Amino acid sequence: MQHLNSPLWDKCLEIIRDTIPEEHYHYWFSPLSFESLKDNVLTISCPSEFFVEQLEDRYVRVLKSALDRVFGKGIRLIYNFPVVANDPTSKVSMDSAQPSAAVKPGPGASANPFQDKYVEEINSQLNPEYTFENYCISESNKVAQSIGEAIANDPKLKTFNPLFIFGPCGVGKTHLIQAIGIRIKERDPRTRVLYITARLFQDQFSSATLRGKINEFIKFYQSIDTLIIDDIQELIGKEKTQRTFFHIFNHLKQNNKQLIMSSDCAPADMEGMEERLLSRFKSGMTARLDKPDYALRREVLLQKSRRDGINLPEDVVEFIVTNVTQSIREIEGVMVSLLAYATGLNCEIDINLARRVLANSVKLNQRKTNFESITKVVSDYYNIEPAQIFDKSRKREVSDARQMVMYLAKKHTKMPFKTIGARLQRSHATVLYACKLIDERLPLEKKLQEDLSQIERELMAEQ
Repeated sequence: MQHLNSPLWDKCLEIIRDTIPEEHYHYWFSPLSFESLKDNVLTISCPSEFFVEQLEDRYVRVLKSALDRVFGKGIRLIYNFPVVANDPTSKVSMDSAQPSAAVKPGPGASANPFQDKYVEEINSQLNPEYTFENYCISESNKVAQSIGEAIANDPKLKTFNPLFIFGPCGVGKTHLIQAIGIRIKERDPRTRVLYITARLFQDQFSSATLRGKINEFIKFYQSIDTLIIDDIQELIGKEKTQRTFFHIFNHLKQNNKQLIMSSDCAPADMEGMEERLLSRFKSGMTARLDKPDYALRREVLLQKSRRDGINLPEDVVEFIVTNVTQSIREIEGVMVSLLAYATGLNCEIDINLARRVLANSVKLNQRKTNFESITKVVSDYYNIEPAQIFDKSRKREVSDARQMVMYLAKKHTKMPFKTIGARLQRSHATVLYACKLIDERLPLEKKLQEDLSQIERELMAEQ
C-alpha cells in the first residue's frame, strides 16, 4: 500500500532519529507511515498491534516530545494496524495511550472515530430474573456481591475495573454479573450494556473473519459502555480471538468503559491464555464465589419455594440443604423436580418424596460420620469434655450428651446397640432405652428438636 508523504511527519521522524540509537530507529520507526492529518488528529500506519504496544511502552515520551515540537500542543495520535496479519480488511484504529490533555476523551466518551455508526439501541441480552433483589447473600458470596453492587450503583467508579468473578459451576456467577448490568440499565437506560458468553463471542469472531467483517465486529464491541463476558475461560487456546479481545479490552479500558468477566478458575490458573491478557484481568478486582454454605443453600431453597407458592415442611428443607451442597443450580433443579413430582402424582411434598427426587437428581452426600466424630461434635455442643461422656457421671448435661451420642450413633452409623454400648461401657439395653426415650421426647420438646437439628448440621459440616 502506498502511503502519502507529509513533511511535518518526516520532520518528527528526523527529531526521533537524532534522539534514539540508529538501530532502534530503524527497527521501530522506519516501518511507520503517515496516513492523514485532519482537525489536529494525526493518523499513522503500523505493521501490527505489537508495534503499537512497543511504541507506547518504550518511546511514548520521545513520540510526544517530537509531535509537540512539530505539530504543537494538543495533537492527537491515532494508530492504524491490521488485527489479522496480512489482512487489510481487519485494520482498526487506536488512540495513543497518552494523548495530550486538551484532546483526551472526556468521561464516557469514545475515541473510536467510527462510533457514530453504533449509537443505536442494542439488545443487552440480560435475563430480567437475575436482579440484586433476588440474589441471596451469605458469607460465601458477600464480598463479590458488595463489589458488584458498588459498580452498579456508581458506574463512574473505576476502582474495580475490570471486575473478574470466579468460582465453581453453579455458585451464582451468571446471576451476579447480570444483576450488575440490569442495575446499570435501570439507572440510565441509554447506557450500552451487553452480556455475552465467551463461546458466543468466539462464534461471532469466527463468522466475522470468514465474511471479511472483522473491522465491523471490533468497532461494535468498542462502542459498548459495560461489557459483561461470561465463562471467559472458553477463550483459552483461541489465540486469534484472544488477540482481538485484547484490542477490544484495551480500547474500552482506556476510554473508561466497564469490563466484567466471569470464569470457573482464577486468572493465575488459566493456562493457555495470553500473559498480556492475564495481566489485564489481574489489574482490577478479582473476587471469588465459594460453594454455597448452609445459610445460602437454605435461603435459595426457601426463596424458590416462596416464588412457586409452596410451603416446604422443615424436615424436607433440612434434608435438601444438607444433601445438595455443590451448587445453587442443583437446589433450584431439585425444587423444580419436587413440584413436578407432586403435581404429577397429586401428592403432598414430604420427606419421602424428597428422598425419591434427590435419588434421581443428585448424588446424595456419602456420610462418613463415625462414633468419634459424633462424640466430638456432641461434647462441643454441650460444652463438656469428651471423656465425661465415657465416665459414670450422672449430671444432667452429661447424661443428655451421652444419650444424644447413643441416638446419633444408631441413626448415622451401622453400629448395633451392643457395639455402641460397649464403646460407652454400657449395656445394649441402656442404649436401646436412650434411643427410645429421645424418640418419645422429640415431638414434645422444641429445645430437643433444635439441639438435634443443630448437632446434625455440625456433623454434616465436619464432612
